[in-house]
Amino acid sequence: MLIVQKYGGTSLVDAPRLQAAARRAVGLAKQGDRVVMVVSAQGDTTDEMIEKAACINKRRAAREMDAYLAAGEQMSAGLMAMAIGALGHSAVSLTGWQAGIHTDGAHGNARITGINCERICRELDAGKIVVVAGFQGVDAQGDITTLGRGGSDTTAVALAAFLKADRCQIYTDVDGIYDRDPRQFADAVRFDRISYDQMMALVENGAQVLHDRSVEFAREYGIAVEVLSAFTGAPGTVVG
Repeated sequence: MLIVQKYGGTSLVDAPRLQAAARRAVGLAKQGDRVVMVVSAQGDTTDEMIEKAACINKRRAAREMDAYLAAGEQMSAGLMAMAIGALGHSAVSLTGWQAGIHTDGAHGNARITGINCERICRELDAGKIVVVAGFQGVDAQGDITTLGRGGSDTTAVALAAFLKADRCQIYTDVDGIYDRDPRQFADAVRFDRISYDQMMALVENGAQVLHDRSVEFAREYGIAVEVLSAFTGAPGTVVG
């Protein structure tokens, strides 16, 4: 079975959480599954990087911001590959462009136009867990692009589509999709399953569990996406 997993920033915020994600992936690999992990920047790294850039230049160029911000996910990918290696399993970290993710040239809000999966497939065939830096790709000019806030979700769903994965899992800090934010409303109701259209309606009304373009991608390619907690191990909500 080929499984694509995405881990958000809160799921990787410190060493124990990052190592927990690594153990989950290694456990799957030991069962014989092939695993691709997509990682976001740790914790509030992206916000902190934006604040630093604002101190340098308040009229910063979008191209240079992409080159700068993409480093947050790259650091997570490198750390994850090291964590997997510490558990005795082989892993390789890939930037968005090393993973073959091609985008248009809209810096800061790029769209994925295609993925060349050759490198990923070669690493999987070598028995490695592949760790891909989310949120980023490369345009036709060879420049780094980013996909907008929450773009790692779209990276994961797009990879699942182009790799024809058996499962796409989005690990986050909530245990599924709710009709309202469970952190604010005690009576919020969790869905076991929700349609693409229902999910898009929630996103349009402010739900931030999934990036809107990830839902569009899932709907276009017919990818079922499971949103679940990185901390409980319990089943989540299936979108699709």
